Amino acid sequence: MQTIRQLKPLRKAVAGFREKGGKVALVPTMGALHDGHMALVREAGRRAAHVVVSIFVNPRQFGPGEDLAAYPRRPAKDAAMLAEAGAALLWAPEADTMYPADHATRIVVGGPSAGLDGVARPGHFDGVATVVAKLFNQVRPDLALFGEKDFQQLAVVRRLVADLDFGIEIAAVPTEREEDGLARSSRNIYLTADERARARALPRALGMAKAAIEGGGDVADALARAETMLREAGFGSVDYVALCDATTLAPVDRLDRPARLLAAARMGAARLIDNVAVEPR
Repeated sequence: MQTIRQLKPLRKAVAGFREKGGKVALVPTMGALHDGHMALVREAGRRAAHVVVSIFVNPRQFGPGEDLAAYPRRPAKDAAMLAEAGAALLWAPEADTMYPADHATRIVVGGPSAGLDGVARPGHFDGVATVVAKLFNQVRPDLALFGEKDFQQLAVVRRLVADLDFGIEIAAVPTEREEDGLARSSRNIYLTADERARARALPRALGMAKAAIEGGGDVADALARAETMLREAGFGSVDYVALCDATTLAPVDRLDRPARLLAAARMGAARLIDNVAVEPR
């Protein structure tokens, strides 16, 4: 596996992949890789001849008071995991490569970014869209893979690709979960043993709300019960528990179309997010 940190060598390497033939897939990450990331890499290998994985902790998607400095970084372990998984290239640029001193352009997004984390983390998705657009232009892949755990991010990227005519296939990969149902996340390492045990209430609350709503129950009541369950489990705050249109992420108050049940809540030092599909009968 090649590890490249500068743009010109990256483009030369990708041009070499093109000469060999076959699709090029991109898996964008911020490192601190876990089994959820590896599921994306494995799926990329099934869909494309050449797998490029990017690792870049993007400062523009962190807001004031968020964990940019504390975000876990373990480049040697990440590189070893990617090499074992069969990635062809690791694109690991430094911050001044992605954002030179005179960098003056950013992407401002709307649509599916408007609610949920768009409210809880102002400017977050502008930063996501800007770095994803840069990665797409740098690697120029045929397809890019994103996990469904960050479902709002996935919706924003799909809208970005459609609106800006990137011509890149966006493939969604189901959320990887621990045995007790908790979604795998780089931020899970912030949980103490007691907090980790309490955190499993998040997927359970979503599962109960999903069953209630798909069974014809009142949406508002199901969401309120889920939020109560999270607070009783020890979550210090609940940013949202919401039922949204599966494509636009506009809030819905009755199940008359494919929907997504999404939640974000804080347990100790970790802000955890999760979501499940909710389907009408």
